[in-house]
Amino acid sequence: MTGSSSGLHARLLNEIGQGIVRGEFVPGDQLPNGDDWSASFGASRTGLREVVKVLAGKGMVEMRPRTGTRVRPRKHWNFLDPDVLMWRFGARATAEDARSLFELRRAIEPMAGALAAERATPEQIAELKAILKEMEEAGDDGERFAVPDLAFHQAILHMSGNELIGSLAALIETALVISFRLSDDSPAGQRQSLKLHQRIVESIEKRNPTATSKALVALLDGAEEDVRLSLAARTGRQK
Repeated sequence: MTGSSSGLHARLLNEIGQGIVRGEFVPGDQLPNGDDWSASFGASRTGLREVVKVLAGKGMVEMRPRTGTRVRPRKHWNFLDPDVLMWRFGARATAEDARSLFELRRAIEPMAGALAAERATPEQIAELKAILKEMEEAGDDGERFAVPDLAFHQAILHMSGNELIGSLAALIETALVISFRLSDDSPAGQRQSLKLHQRIVESIEKRNPTATSKALVALLDGAEEDVRLSLAARTGRQK
């Protein structure tokens, strides 16, 4: 797939996927046929078929001979798929959406941190300290801070020593990117979370699973509150 066709494929996937998530097509609706979409998007029928196959793989649509492609009920969608996560938590994200996002993170990260406190190697702990130093140097520069912050949380997943949990790094990456975007209006900046990040590193180094888990829960609680305040501020400006 060439660069231009790859870019068109990604754009089509995002536009159609977002349209389904936004409710422009409800479960049971038949999607437009290839000719209609080709005219609308300037894409080939082959390219559109590839996009539909990707959506089918995410559980969002089903393709049947003679009946066309139809949207599946939401219960079949893979909401843990990074693309579906991004489509769901777009510009229209609500406080309820944010709550669901942080419930997911709380179900994964504190346990991973507890396991990291038991299993992390000295080399991994040294790497986590180096990442923390980058966060300290970034200070309240949100864009600079976000890069090591993402690396910090992903490192903890891998430090758990559980390959299944480590494989969730891509999922946590998407969740973190969404969290950063939803909280970019927070007036508190980034420094407020540094002490908790430091406590997490210290707890892992001291081999204290309980303290590590509690520190991660406190960090996530604070991040969720930042998102809640940011969403409230946006809602206020839109009135």
